[in-house]
Amino acid sequence: MLVAVVGATGLVGSKMLQVLEERNFPVTELLPVASERSWGKKVQFKGREWTVISADEAISRRPALAIFSAGGAVSAELAPRFAAVGAYVVDNSSQWRMDPAVPLVVPEINADALTKDARIIANPNCSTIQMVLPLAPLHRKYGIKRIVVSTYQSVTGAGQKGKDQLLAERDGGSGTKFPHRIDLNVIPHIDSFLPDGYTKEEAKMMNETRKILADPSIAVSATTVRVPVMGGHSESVNIEFQRPYDLADVRSILSSTPGVTVLDDPAHDLYPMPLDAWEKDEVFVGRIRRDSSIENGLNLWCVSDNIRKGAATNAVQIAQALIEKGFI
Repeated sequence: MLVAVVGATGLVGSKMLQVLEERNFPVTELLPVASERSWGKKVQFKGREWTVISADEAISRRPALAIFSAGGAVSAELAPRFAAVGAYVVDNSSQWRMDPAVPLVVPEINADALTKDARIIANPNCSTIQMVLPLAPLHRKYGIKRIVVSTYQSVTGAGQKGKDQLLAERDGGSGTKFPHRIDLNVIPHIDSFLPDGYTKEEAKMMNETRKILADPSIAVSATTVRVPVMGGHSESVNIEFQRPYDLADVRSILSSTPGVTVLDDPAHDLYPMPLDAWEKDEVFVGRIRRDSSIENGLNLWCVSDNIRKGAATNAVQIAQALIEKGFI
């Protein structure tokens, strides 16, 4: 299969190449695409070097699949052009996520949203993916009325410049990615602020959750925070169900959910941490406990590698689902 990876030299694009290789995705020829400053550079994939090319050249080759991690403006321009030559586009930016005509997919939850005619598919926000994966089966059983989530997001969510700033500050230098120092600090500000006081990152989580779970009635409130962690997002999630639940049943449901690993034994200091998720594809869940302050309330803590399941792995899983459905 002829496969284009747009943004192949970036942090997530490089991880996409790694995950494609790990999963033995049927790539017969790779078309690594990046901006003009990277044309002619080499990337490693399946034991050989591949030359980075322009989007125009890749489009002229008419790939069957194009996986994007290059930002919203690039996706807005190029995704329709790739789709017009017959490619299925899996886009990691926020550009298409809330378009009613574009499926927003976490394969373990709603692979049935993929259709033969939908040539552009949106990959959800990294923080949304790791939250809805454990919540989807609980919603099916008990009905979620309200979610309040606070995130603790790694600097890798801000790309290479985020990593660079943290490392530079630890060496006595500085960076420009974040509006404040991130080392020895936390910043309650991810993406730009909206008129209602929420940030775009928070709005993404709220809106995408309802779309993926196919329930516009779910109330969601999010606070997203950047923390000086190199890899892995963490989330404190408070859920109010419509119906009474059994705590043992919740644990059983989560333990049997594909893509979820329960780590929850506080007596032995066992709970998920970012280091547990590093270079893994699961969402790790722990601190599962009843919220006694509200009827049918539940608290849990979840952690995931935001570059893998939160971005690259989920995108590749979408591509694998397209193959399984016989679309490509």
